[in-house]
Amino acid sequence: MGAAGSWALARLGLPAPRLPAQPRPRWLGVAALGLAAAALGVVAWRRARPGRRRQLQQVGTVAQLLIYPVKSCKGVPVNAAECTAMGLRSGSMRDRFWLVIKEDGHMITARQEPRLVLVSIAYENNCLILSAPGVDPLVLPCKQPSSNTLHDCRIFGLDIKGRDCGDEAAQWFTNFLKTEAFRLVQFEMNMKGRTSRKIFPTVAQDYQVAYPDCCPLMILSDASLTDLNTRMEKKVKMENFRPNIVVTGCNPFEEDTWNELLIGDVEVKKIMSCPRCLLTTVDPDTGVIDRKEPLETLKSYRLCDPSEKPLYKSSPLFGIYYSVEKIGNLRVGDPVYQMV
Repeated sequence: MGAAGSWALARLGLPAPRLPAQPRPRWLGVAALGLAAAALGVVAWRRARPGRRRQLQQVGTVAQLLIYPVKSCKGVPVNAAECTAMGLRSGSMRDRFWLVIKEDGHMITARQEPRLVLVSIAYENNCLILSAPGVDPLVLPCKQPSSNTLHDCRIFGLDIKGRDCGDEAAQWFTNFLKTEAFRLVQFEMNMKGRTSRKIFPTVAQDYQVAYPDCCPLMILSDASLTDLNTRMEKKVKMENFRPNIVVTGCNPFEEDTWNELLIGDVEVKKIMSCPRCLLTTVDPDTGVIDRKEPLETLKSYRLCDPSEKPLYKSSPLFGIYYSVEKIGNLRVGDPVYQMV
Protein backbone atom coordinates (compact mmCIF):
# COMPACT_ATOMS: atom_id res chain seq x y z
CA MET A 1 0.00 0.00 0.00
CA GLY A 2 1.30 3.46 -0.89
CA ALA A 3 1.75 6.43 1.43
CA ALA A 4 -1.68 7.86 0.52
CA GLY A 5 -3.43 4.60 1.37
CA SER A 6 -1.58 4.30 4.68
CA TRP A 7 -2.49 7.90 5.57
CA ALA A 8 -6.17 7.25 4.82
CA LEU A 9 -6.23 4.20 7.08
CA ALA A 10 -4.33 6.06 9.81
CA ARG A 11 -6.89 8.92 9.64
CA LEU A 12 -9.60 6.35 10.27
CA GLY A 13 -7.66 4.93 13.21
CA LEU A 14 -6.93 1.63 11.45
CA PRO A 15 -3.56 -0.17 11.44
CA ALA A 16 -1.73 -0.43 8.14
CA PRO A 17 -1.83 -3.98 6.73
CA ARG A 18 1.27 -6.15 6.92
CA LEU A 19 3.18 -6.59 3.71
CA PRO A 20 2.47 -9.94 2.00
CA ALA A 21 5.19 -12.55 1.82
CA GLN A 22 5.10 -12.51 -1.99
CA PRO A 23 4.82 -9.25 -3.97
CA ARG A 24 1.60 -8.70 -5.88
CA PRO A 25 0.47 -6.00 -8.32
CA ARG A 26 -0.47 -2.82 -6.48
CA TRP A 27 -3.69 -2.39 -8.43
CA LEU A 28 -5.10 -5.60 -6.93
CA GLY A 29 -4.93 -4.22 -3.39
CA VAL A 30 -6.38 -0.85 -4.42
CA ALA A 31 -9.20 -2.48 -6.36
CA ALA A 32 -10.02 -4.79 -3.48
CA LEU A 33 -10.22 -1.89 -1.05
CA GLY A 34 -12.43 0.09 -3.42
CA LEU A 35 -14.80 -2.81 -4.04
CA ALA A 36 -15.08 -3.57 -0.34
CA ALA A 37 -15.91 0.02 0.51
CA ALA A 38 -18.47 0.24 -2.28
CA ALA A 39 -20.12 -3.02 -1.29
CA LEU A 40 -20.35 -2.33 2.42
CA GLY A 41 -20.75 1.44 2.45
CA VAL A 42 -19.13 1.41 5.88
CA VAL A 43 -15.61 1.47 7.30
CA ALA A 44 -14.34 0.69 10.77
CA TRP A 45 -13.68 3.65 13.05
CA ARG A 46 -11.81 3.54 16.34
CA ARG A 47 -12.54 6.38 18.74
CA ALA A 48 -9.83 7.79 20.99
CA ARG A 49 -11.32 5.77 23.84
CA PRO A 50 -9.65 2.32 23.80
CA GLY A 51 -11.67 -0.77 23.14
CA ARG A 52 -14.53 1.02 21.40
CA ARG A 53 -14.96 0.25 17.73
CA ARG A 54 -17.43 2.08 15.53
CA GLN A 55 -18.70 1.87 11.99
CA LEU A 56 -18.86 4.82 9.64
CA GLN A 57 -21.80 4.80 7.28
CA GLN A 58 -22.17 7.64 4.81
CA VAL A 59 -25.61 9.22 5.12
CA GLY A 60 -25.15 12.31 2.96
CA THR A 61 -22.89 15.14 1.80
CA VAL A 62 -22.46 18.73 3.01
CA ALA A 63 -24.32 20.95 0.54
CA GLN A 64 -24.03 24.28 2.42
CA LEU A 65 -22.23 25.79 5.40
CA LEU A 66 -23.81 28.92 6.87
CA ILE A 67 -22.62 31.32 9.56
CA TYR A 68 -25.04 33.85 11.08
CA PRO A 69 -22.77 36.49 12.67
CA VAL A 70 -25.60 38.72 13.97
CA LYS A 71 -28.49 36.85 15.54
CA SER A 72 -31.60 37.01 13.27
CA CYS A 73 -29.75 38.67 10.38
CA LYS A 74 -28.94 36.89 7.11
CA GLY A 75 -26.52 34.00 7.01
CA VAL A 76 -23.14 34.09 5.27
CA PRO A 77 -22.48 31.03 3.08
CA VAL A 78 -18.89 29.77 3.28
CA ASN A 79 -17.08 26.99 1.44
CA ALA A 80 -15.09 25.97 4.51
CA ALA A 81 -15.30 26.65 8.23
CA GLU A 82 -13.64 25.79 11.48
CA CYS A 83 -16.06 24.01 13.80
CA THR A 84 -15.34 25.17 17.35
CA ALA A 85 -17.02 24.06 20.56
CA MET A 86 -19.23 27.15 20.27
CA GLY A 87 -20.14 26.76 16.60
CA LEU A 88 -18.86 27.62 13.14
CA ARG A 89 -16.09 30.14 12.54
CA SER A 90 -14.41 31.64 9.48
CA GLY A 91 -11.57 33.98 10.42
CA SER A 92 -12.95 36.37 13.03
CA MET A 93 -16.52 35.83 11.80
CA ARG A 94 -18.28 33.55 14.26
CA ASP A 95 -21.79 32.19 14.43
CA ARG A 96 -24.17 34.36 16.47
CA PHE A 97 -21.44 36.26 18.31
CA TRP A 98 -23.25 39.59 17.75
CA LEU A 99 -26.65 40.50 19.16
CA VAL A 100 -29.09 43.41 18.86
CA ILE A 101 -30.43 44.44 22.26
CA LYS A 102 -32.78 46.98 23.74
CA GLU A 103 -31.21 49.60 25.95
CA ASP A 104 -32.20 47.50 28.98
CA GLY A 105 -30.15 44.56 27.65
CA HIS A 106 -32.96 42.29 26.49
CA MET A 107 -32.27 40.56 23.17
CA ILE A 108 -34.10 41.51 19.99
CA THR A 109 -34.67 38.92 17.28
CA ALA A 110 -36.81 38.69 14.16
CA ARG A 111 -39.65 37.47 16.39
CA GLN A 112 -39.98 41.05 17.63
CA GLU A 113 -38.36 42.91 14.70
CA PRO A 114 -38.95 40.82 11.54
CA ARG A 115 -37.01 43.24 9.32
CA LEU A 116 -33.78 42.06 10.91
CA VAL A 117 -33.80 39.22 8.36
CA LEU A 118 -33.19 41.82 5.64
CA VAL A 119 -29.76 42.73 7.03
CA SER A 120 -27.14 41.05 4.87
CA ILE A 121 -23.54 40.61 5.96
CA ALA A 122 -20.20 40.35 4.17
CA TYR A 123 -16.83 39.63 5.76
CA GLU A 124 -13.79 41.55 4.49
CA ASN A 125 -10.49 42.67 6.02
CA ASN A 126 -11.49 41.46 9.48
CA CYS A 127 -14.65 43.55 9.38
CA LEU A 128 -18.35 42.77 9.05
CA ILE A 129 -20.04 44.88 6.39
CA LEU A 130 -23.75 45.19 7.13
CA SER A 131 -26.20 46.22 4.41
CA ALA A 132 -29.95 46.82 4.59
CA PRO A 133 -32.64 48.61 2.53
CA GLY A 134 -32.75 52.37 2.96
CA VAL A 135 -29.53 52.81 4.97
CA ASP A 136 -25.87 53.14 4.05
CA PRO A 137 -23.65 50.11 4.70
CA LEU A 138 -22.05 49.79 8.13
CA VAL A 139 -18.42 48.66 8.41
CA LEU A 140 -17.98 47.00 11.79
CA PRO A 141 -14.51 45.92 13.02
CA CYS A 142 -14.56 42.38 14.39
CA LYS A 143 -12.64 43.44 17.49
CA GLN A 144 -14.05 46.19 19.67
CA PRO A 145 -11.94 48.40 21.99
CA SER A 146 -11.76 47.05 25.54
CA SER A 147 -12.83 50.52 26.70
CA ASN A 148 -16.31 49.98 25.18
CA THR A 149 -19.10 49.38 27.68
CA LEU A 150 -19.90 45.86 28.85
CA HIS A 151 -23.63 45.21 28.88
CA ASP A 152 -25.60 42.74 30.97
CA CYS A 153 -27.77 41.01 28.38
CA ARG A 154 -30.74 38.68 28.72
CA ILE A 155 -31.49 35.75 26.39
CA PHE A 156 -34.49 33.54 27.16
CA GLY A 157 -34.23 34.36 30.84
CA LEU A 158 -30.47 33.73 31.13
CA ASP A 159 -27.82 36.40 31.74
CA ILE A 160 -24.81 36.87 29.46
CA LYS A 161 -22.36 39.70 28.78
CA GLY A 162 -21.87 41.66 25.57
CA ARG A 163 -19.29 44.27 24.51
CA ASP A 164 -20.95 47.39 23.10
CA CYS A 165 -20.13 47.92 19.42
CA GLY A 166 -20.31 51.71 19.57
CA ASP A 167 -22.72 54.52 18.85
CA GLU A 168 -22.46 54.26 15.06
CA ALA A 169 -23.66 50.64 15.08
CA ALA A 170 -26.39 51.46 17.59
CA GLN A 171 -27.65 54.33 15.44
CA TRP A 172 -27.50 52.16 12.31
CA PHE A 173 -29.87 49.55 13.73
CA THR A 174 -32.07 52.23 15.30
CA ASN A 175 -32.36 54.06 11.96
CA PHE A 176 -33.11 50.86 10.06
CA LEU A 177 -35.71 49.35 12.40
CA LYS A 178 -37.35 52.70 13.28
CA THR A 179 -39.20 51.42 16.36
CA GLU A 180 -37.05 52.29 19.38
CA ALA A 181 -33.40 52.71 20.38
CA PHE A 182 -31.22 49.62 19.93
CA ARG A 183 -27.61 48.71 20.55
CA LEU A 184 -25.35 46.03 19.08
CA VAL A 185 -23.15 43.92 21.34
CA GLN A 186 -20.44 41.32 20.69
CA PHE A 187 -19.54 38.20 22.65
CA GLU A 188 -15.85 37.78 23.48
CA MET A 189 -14.12 34.49 24.18
CA ASN A 190 -13.08 35.56 27.68
CA MET A 191 -16.75 35.93 28.59
CA LYS A 192 -18.78 33.11 30.08
CA GLY A 193 -21.30 31.62 27.70
CA ARG A 194 -24.73 30.27 28.56
CA THR A 195 -24.26 26.67 29.67
CA SER A 196 -26.15 23.60 28.53
CA ARG A 197 -26.94 22.80 32.16
CA LYS A 198 -28.92 26.02 32.48
CA ILE A 199 -30.53 25.85 29.03
CA PHE A 200 -31.43 22.14 29.26
CA PRO A 201 -31.02 20.82 32.84
CA THR A 202 -31.48 17.24 31.63
CA VAL A 203 -29.08 17.29 28.66
CA ALA A 204 -26.07 14.98 28.90
CA GLN A 205 -23.61 17.12 26.91
CA ASP A 206 -21.67 19.88 28.65
CA TYR A 207 -21.16 22.92 26.41
CA GLN A 208 -21.52 26.70 26.22
CA VAL A 209 -23.06 28.97 23.60
CA ALA A 210 -22.87 32.70 23.00
CA TYR A 211 -26.11 34.08 21.48
CA PRO A 212 -27.65 31.08 19.63
CA ASP A 213 -31.01 29.96 21.02
CA CYS A 214 -29.59 26.87 22.68
CA CYS A 215 -26.98 24.85 20.74
CA PRO A 216 -23.73 25.27 18.77
CA LEU A 217 -24.97 23.65 15.52
CA MET A 218 -28.20 22.96 13.67
CA ILE A 219 -28.31 20.47 10.79
CA LEU A 220 -31.11 20.13 8.22
CA SER A 221 -31.40 18.17 4.98
CA ASP A 222 -32.51 19.64 1.68
CA ALA A 223 -34.79 16.59 1.25
CA SER A 224 -36.78 17.60 4.34
CA LEU A 225 -37.33 21.08 2.90
CA THR A 226 -38.39 19.58 -0.44
CA ASP A 227 -40.87 17.32 1.37
CA LEU A 228 -42.32 20.30 3.26
CA ASN A 229 -42.72 22.31 0.06
CA THR A 230 -44.74 19.51 -1.58
CA ARG A 231 -47.36 20.27 1.10
CA MET A 232 -47.18 24.08 0.85
CA GLU A 233 -49.13 26.36 -1.45
CA LYS A 234 -46.47 29.05 -1.11
CA LYS A 235 -42.97 27.54 -1.04
CA VAL A 236 -40.52 28.39 1.71
CA LYS A 237 -36.74 28.61 1.58
CA MET A 238 -33.90 27.14 3.57
CA GLU A 239 -33.40 30.70 4.90
CA ASN A 240 -36.66 30.36 6.86
CA PHE A 241 -34.99 27.71 9.04
CA ARG A 242 -31.44 29.05 9.47
CA PRO A 243 -29.38 25.83 9.60
CA ASN A 244 -25.59 25.84 9.93
CA ILE A 245 -25.09 22.67 7.88
CA VAL A 246 -27.33 21.62 5.00
CA VAL A 247 -27.00 17.97 4.01
CA THR A 248 -27.91 16.52 0.62
CA GLY A 249 -28.14 12.93 -0.62
CA CYS A 250 -30.47 11.53 2.06
CA ASN A 251 -34.20 10.89 2.44
CA PRO A 252 -36.62 13.41 3.98
CA PHE A 253 -36.23 13.59 7.77
CA GLU A 254 -33.52 10.95 7.77
CA GLU A 255 -31.58 13.36 9.97
CA ASP A 256 -34.06 12.51 12.77
CA THR A 257 -32.24 9.18 13.11
CA TRP A 258 -28.65 10.50 13.20
CA ASN A 259 -27.09 10.48 16.64
CA GLU A 260 -23.30 10.83 16.28
CA LEU A 261 -21.79 12.16 13.05
CA LEU A 262 -18.32 12.55 11.57
CA ILE A 263 -18.03 15.42 9.05
CA GLY A 264 -14.55 16.32 7.83
CA ASP A 265 -12.55 15.75 11.01
CA VAL A 266 -15.38 17.06 13.22
CA GLU A 267 -17.47 14.86 15.50
CA VAL A 268 -20.91 16.03 16.61
CA LYS A 269 -23.57 14.48 18.83
CA LYS A 270 -27.34 14.96 18.72
CA ILE A 271 -28.86 17.01 21.50
CA MET A 272 -32.49 17.23 20.42
CA SER A 273 -34.79 18.02 17.51
CA CYS A 274 -35.26 21.70 16.70
CA PRO A 275 -38.69 22.90 17.89
CA ARG A 276 -39.89 25.56 15.48
CA CYS A 277 -41.32 28.97 16.40
CA LEU A 278 -42.75 32.13 14.83
CA LEU A 279 -39.38 33.13 13.40
CA THR A 280 -39.86 30.56 10.61
CA THR A 281 -42.90 32.53 9.43
CA VAL A 282 -40.82 35.63 8.63
CA ASP A 283 -40.37 35.96 4.87
CA PRO A 284 -36.57 36.23 4.35
CA ASP A 285 -37.11 38.34 1.20
CA THR A 286 -39.61 40.88 2.55
CA GLY A 287 -39.14 40.87 6.33
CA VAL A 288 -42.91 40.41 6.80
CA ILE A 289 -44.08 38.01 9.50
CA ASP A 290 -46.96 35.71 8.55
CA ARG A 291 -47.44 34.03 11.97
CA LYS A 292 -49.00 30.98 10.30
CA GLU A 293 -46.94 29.29 7.59
CA PRO A 294 -44.92 27.12 7.47
CA LEU A 295 -45.74 26.40 11.13
CA GLU A 296 -49.31 25.28 10.48
CA THR A 297 -48.26 22.85 7.76
CA LEU A 298 -45.42 21.49 9.89
CA LYS A 299 -47.84 20.96 12.79
CA SER A 300 -49.96 18.76 10.55
CA TYR A 301 -47.27 16.09 10.34
CA ARG A 302 -44.17 17.00 12.39
CA LEU A 303 -45.35 17.03 16.01
CA CYS A 304 -43.40 15.09 18.60
CA ASP A 305 -44.25 11.74 20.10
CA PRO A 306 -46.71 12.20 23.02
CA SER A 307 -43.99 11.01 25.43
CA GLU A 308 -41.85 14.02 24.45
CA LYS A 309 -44.54 16.68 24.96
CA PRO A 310 -43.01 17.98 28.20
CA LEU A 311 -39.94 18.97 26.13
CA TYR A 312 -41.40 20.08 22.79
CA LYS A 313 -45.01 20.94 23.75
CA SER A 314 -46.91 21.89 20.58
CA SER A 315 -43.91 22.99 18.51
CA PRO A 316 -43.33 21.11 15.24
CA LEU A 317 -39.87 19.58 14.76
CA PHE A 318 -37.66 20.45 11.79
CA GLY A 319 -33.89 20.00 11.88
CA ILE A 320 -31.58 18.66 14.58
CA TYR A 321 -29.45 20.41 17.19
CA TYR A 322 -25.92 19.09 17.80
CA SER A 323 -23.09 19.63 20.24
CA VAL A 324 -19.47 19.56 19.05
CA GLU A 325 -17.64 16.57 20.52
CA LYS A 326 -14.41 17.01 18.52
CA ILE A 327 -13.44 20.32 16.94
CA GLY A 328 -11.96 20.50 13.46
CA ASN A 329 -12.62 21.71 9.93
CA LEU A 330 -15.53 21.29 7.51
CA ARG A 331 -15.89 21.90 3.79
CA VAL A 332 -18.80 21.93 1.38
CA GLY A 333 -18.68 18.54 -0.33
CA ASP A 334 -17.50 16.65 2.76
CA PRO A 335 -19.19 13.27 3.23
CA VAL A 336 -21.41 13.03 6.30
CA TYR A 337 -20.87 9.78 8.18
CA GLN A 338 -23.05 8.34 10.90
CA MET A 339 -21.00 6.61 13.60
CA VAL A 340 -22.87 3.47 14.61
